[in-house]
Amino acid sequence: MPEFLVPKGSRPGTRAAFPKARLVILVEAGTHLIFDALMCPYKMGERVRALKLLRSVTEEMLLMWDRGKHSYAMVEATVSKGCDYLSRIPCNVKFGKETQLDDSSYLSGIYPSGKLRKKGFKPIQVRVIEYTIEQTERPEAQIRYRLITSLLSAEKFPAHLLAREYHQPWEVENTIDELKVHL
Repeated sequence: MPEFLVPKGSRPGTRAAFPKARLVILVEAGTHLIFDALMCPYKMGERVRALKLLRSVTEEMLLMWDRGKHSYAMVEATVSKGCDYLSRIPCNVKFGKETQLDDSSYLSGIYPSGKLRKKGFKPIQVRVIEYTIEQTERPEAQIRYRLITSLLSAEKFPAHLLAREYHQPWEVENTIDELKVHL
């Protein structure tokens, strides 16, 4: 039995009824078509597996991932494939405003680490889009979003359009639900 399919118990000395495995998939947002998938031990992180899925992206794609997959390596690998991306960024990642754009987004740079930033490492240019979504049931509650993208033109790709498109892929959760529950 492969290592990642060996059931591990939650208590020492016990065995779980079902093995834990991690499935990372590349799904087309509109059709829910699965382009590529990787199954690995549950203890392996999604970031490492997501990078491997880039083997299946092409130049005409817009790749979107959630803030948990954010990394310089992911941006660099996506750009090297000629693919555009739109990604949510955690609030603890800081960006300097290099050029303010007409739609309130701005151009900045992403670095592999703070240490390399200080040493003058050449960053990858990104466009940062910040916006807030108010909750209708609780007006005092607001959700703040920050996205980065390789689509640098505010005229061709306005911030409001990219913000709206970013929320479309959550339809992909239906595909994941079908895999996890119904199959």
